[in-house]
Amino acid sequence: MPEIKADTASDHRLTIADVSDISAQKPDPKIRVASLDIFRGLTVALMILVDDAGGEWPKIGHAPWNGCNLADFVMPFFLFIVGMAIPLAFKRITSRLDAVKKVIVRTLKMLFWGIILQGGFSHASDKLTYGVDMKKIRWCGILQRIAFAYLVVALIKIFTKKEQTKELPPGWPSIFKLYSSQWLMGACILVIYMAAIYGTYVPNWQFTVQDRDSADYGKVFTVECAVRGKLDPPCNAVGFIDRKILGINHMYQHPAWKRSEACTDNSPYEGPFRTSAPSWCKAPFEPEGILSSISAVLSTIIGVHFGHVLVYMGSHAARLKHWILMGFALLILGLVLHFTHAIPLNKQLYTFSYVCVTSGAAALVFSSIYALVDIWGWKCMFQPLAWIGMNAMLVYVMAAEGIFAGFINGWYYNDPHNTLIYWIQKHIFIGVWHSQRVGILLYVIFAEILFWGMVAGIFHRLEIYWKL
Repeated sequence: MPEIKADTASDHRLTIADVSDISAQKPDPKIRVASLDIFRGLTVALMILVDDAGGEWPKIGHAPWNGCNLADFVMPFFLFIVGMAIPLAFKRITSRLDAVKKVIVRTLKMLFWGIILQGGFSHASDKLTYGVDMKKIRWCGILQRIAFAYLVVALIKIFTKKEQTKELPPGWPSIFKLYSSQWLMGACILVIYMAAIYGTYVPNWQFTVQDRDSADYGKVFTVECAVRGKLDPPCNAVGFIDRKILGINHMYQHPAWKRSEACTDNSPYEGPFRTSAPSWCKAPFEPEGILSSISAVLSTIIGVHFGHVLVYMGSHAARLKHWILMGFALLILGLVLHFTHAIPLNKQLYTFSYVCVTSGAAALVFSSIYALVDIWGWKCMFQPLAWIGMNAMLVYVMAAEGIFAGFINGWYYNDPHNTLIYWIQKHIFIGVWHSQRVGILLYVIFAEILFWGMVAGIFHRLEIYWKL
């Protein structure tokens, strides 16, 4: 993603020393931390995989409601990486005013591209249409959430920036004390979120079915709630706040809950609604809404802390020890909250247990990549991911958002479905393996992820990058 990249003048760098004694290795500002690029590229690749293969492999797609599938790690991984990059991008602040201007400009750019790509103007790659009714434009989305988290956390970083500390005082708490104000802000965000999600009264509400392909198009349904503190699909505070502020017509029309057992017999696959399906199955829901985006800032704040460890701790061993211990602590805390039924794992609501589990997973994944690449020097095997990570905006727009596929599908022969992409899928992948599921999976891995890794590599060789 665009905002994840640090400024060129303050690029993330690290030494690659003799691996025989990790504790003796010290950082060198002349060598780039390749693991952050690779982690970013891996996350973009995961997004492409779950978006384009998730229909055939629903277990890697978003969980219909409670739970956490592979797709549910993508957004928090992005936010975590954004947070890690902020201390690197703002290691030296010569002018707070200039830094604030830069943050605001980047935020506005991300909001612009987010609305263009996910607001409804850009349609599915096989629709060959574009344009959006402003009465139904979707205001929220992936880039919009990242923009909000980046804006909040970057401003906190700028206005709480302290003088560069060359050596940390001894002891585990010193890295936490160094930026205690950021943790205090995180605690305030958590309190606000918890108070809102458990304290907001949700009344009964109505909606009109907007799907023109539905037999219920134009019908008005009433959802009975009149409760407080519920975390189920129809009666949670997240949806209520979005309906009141955004307006129900400006919310996501195809929420993951439509694949739940309550809605369809084909669950976890998409399918026709059950005859006894509750009315809320046909309603919209915004997975990147207002209240859940406030909670999502916590993922970025945790990422900032891991970035501080990278900046201030002077050896690989100290960094890995801190990252791994904190990663496991977050992971265990989140799982305990979920399995004791205290707070369920839920990406749609961005619950605290979900923040903990996904942030802990991000910490452990990044630590593994850091050890393999920046300590042991196994960069070559991850090179396509590194290239994607260095040109993440390009790959996100062209591949994950399907802009390139839509362009290719625009050139068809005799029939709109007779395109190069359909021919490759049918004859090279599905036909060879005699399986729709396996063929689509291999197509996504080789014809999309690996292909765009090579394209990003060519752009890297030409020193062409799409930055915001």
